[in-house]
Amino acid sequence: MARYIFITGGVVSSLGKGLASAALGALLQARGFTVRLRKLDPYLNVDPGTMSPFEHGEVFVTDDGAETDLDLGHYERFTGVAARKTDSVSSGRIYQNVLEKERRGDYLGKTIQVIPHVTNEIKDFLSIGDNETDFQLCEIGGTVGDIEGLPFFEAIRQFAQERPRGQCIFMHLTLLPWIAASGELKTKPTQHSVKELRSIGIAPDVLVCRSDHPIPDKERAKIALFCNVREEAVIAAPDLSSIYEAPLAYHRQGLDQAVLDAFQIHPAPRPNLGRWEDVIDRLTHAEGEVRIAIVGKYTQLGDAYKSIAEALTHGGMANRVRVRPEWIDAEIFEREDPSPYLEIFHAILVPGGFGERGTEGKIRAAQFAREHKIPYFGICLGMQMAVVEAARNLAGMPNAGSQEFDHEVGATRFEPVIFHLKEWIKDNQKIARSVLDDKGGTMRLGAYTACLKSGSHVADIYESHEIAERHRHRYEVDVKYREALEKHGLCFSGMSPDGRLPEIVEVADHPWFIGVQFHPELKSKPFAPHPLFADFVRAAVEVSRLV
Repeated sequence: MARYIFITGGVVSSLGKGLASAALGALLQARGFTVRLRKLDPYLNVDPGTMSPFEHGEVFVTDDGAETDLDLGHYERFTGVAARKTDSVSSGRIYQNVLEKERRGDYLGKTIQVIPHVTNEIKDFLSIGDNETDFQLCEIGGTVGDIEGLPFFEAIRQFAQERPRGQCIFMHLTLLPWIAASGELKTKPTQHSVKELRSIGIAPDVLVCRSDHPIPDKERAKIALFCNVREEAVIAAPDLSSIYEAPLAYHRQGLDQAVLDAFQIHPAPRPNLGRWEDVIDRLTHAEGEVRIAIVGKYTQLGDAYKSIAEALTHGGMANRVRVRPEWIDAEIFEREDPSPYLEIFHAILVPGGFGERGTEGKIRAAQFAREHKIPYFGICLGMQMAVVEAARNLAGMPNAGSQEFDHEVGATRFEPVIFHLKEWIKDNQKIARSVLDDKGGTMRLGAYTACLKSGSHVADIYESHEIAERHRHRYEVDVKYREALEKHGLCFSGMSPDGRLPEIVEVADHPWFIGVQFHPELKSKPFAPHPLFADFVRAAVEVSRLV
């Protein structure tokens, strides 16, 4: 039976519960334990799949096709444990499940209530995989006191009460604000947050206190006294220059030891932190710097491309260089010449996205990279725009475009080099879709196999002829244009096993020009950089040495 750690937050949001959870998972692994990390989100959306990146940041996709919160990306990057559908749930999904059971008659005509029906559904979710790992770390989204989060807090209270004593603990993350006028840290917000948590029946075993100043011993003792926790279980969480410092920083503060003490695990296994010491060594002892332009449409919010930013950092670690990404709004290139903007960079990356806004700018960015021999990495829509650019400017199809944008305006303006995929094969079963379907969960989602062409650049990079990568898209490059495009130098170097769906394109007579239909950034980790990102940064380093 797994031990459970419930991670809650108070005072304000965005304190770093996801990062703290991920770092704790990594520290428990370093001590030889197996872990699984999960996220319970109180919002009423069924999942983040239909939410704007400006609302919620990126959508992290699992191998089994779940659209989840970006915190699951942190979990994977820090632990290397692949997330699953059963690692993420929202209030919307919980209520949907309850109502579906009510319609089927599963409750035998009873009145459906938050307690016990909703809370039981949450507890059933928590029990999934109970015997698979030593520890299950469950993060509750939002902050204590949020009205939509109350069923989750009640559910974890019940869950801990029903388990054998010592099987569950609670870790609470709060803010210690620094008041400049008085020159002191204030503990009262933390005291009130813990008081709110205790009022619903949950007493924290470990307190993690975010602050941009060290916590004096006097304040630490005060927090322990008024919040009824052991002094050594009051953990400081200072601001860090890199998120990858978190495991070592939390270890120095005693977080993993405090958690094991709360479970009365004695003696605690000694940690092996060599993996994280190597990560920090590569991060802090860079031997150069490369500038990479990211030309996208959600550039005002860094979390919209969180996994891409982290994968570039990992690529830098692999090459012992610092990657300096700079975000450029693709719409600028629809009005202005991209050359003055892009000629100062060592490489260009065009990420995924939905909708027509900014796409002509992305096409011009791809054209600049191809013509000026600058390393280019197109991901999902970034690949599709590179194909459209090649069709227009190499293959003599000036009206090449995507059905996605014709569908938006209700007219036929383009020759549809990119088309809406209506059916495909997943796990030996046919999946059919229509443009009229609901938006949520109707894309090609999760891991799919691709076969790589012998002698291609990507086959050399992967050192394999078969790969599996994660997808999230509705539109595909139409394979009927393959012959015309390959005559003009665009190589289709990765295809689905049945040969119907282009997965990777590359330009043969170019130092580094690769477009992929999938999202390789989702599988990159600091201790295991994705090979495409590692080689992309390597190509950028070569350009930097020529400048």
